[in-house]
Amino acid sequence: MAGLGDSLNELMTIDGAQAVALVDYESGMLLGEAGGGMDMEVAAAGNTEVIRAKMKTAGALKLNDTIEDILISLGRAYHIMRPVAAKPGLFFYVVLDRNKSNLALARRKVLDVESQLSI
Repeated sequence: MAGLGDSLNELMTIDGAQAVALVDYESGMLLGEAGGGMDMEVAAAGNTEVIRAKMKTAGALKLNDTIEDILISLGRAYHIMRPVAAKPGLFFYVVLDRNKSNLALARRKVLDVESQLSI
């Protein structure tokens, strides 16, 4: 098991990682962050809306499934949002340089870190 700081630091070891955070999507509050290059409080609040919308839509569609992650592909970056299964209401937010990262390996690393999170 890993604490919040250790988990965020581990996510920053992903090739191309620029910024990472743990966010409470019920309040939009940033619980912790590492890296830089963007205002993570603004990113946390905005991506909270993305997570909430997808959760609401999945419920309305009665998908009877869980969201593993949400990926936003930009021209120069990947943004990964992964709800923490063991801690409902929380999600990891990871920003990767698209030219320096391997998306499949990054998603796997976020899964591994999520499974070890202890807060």
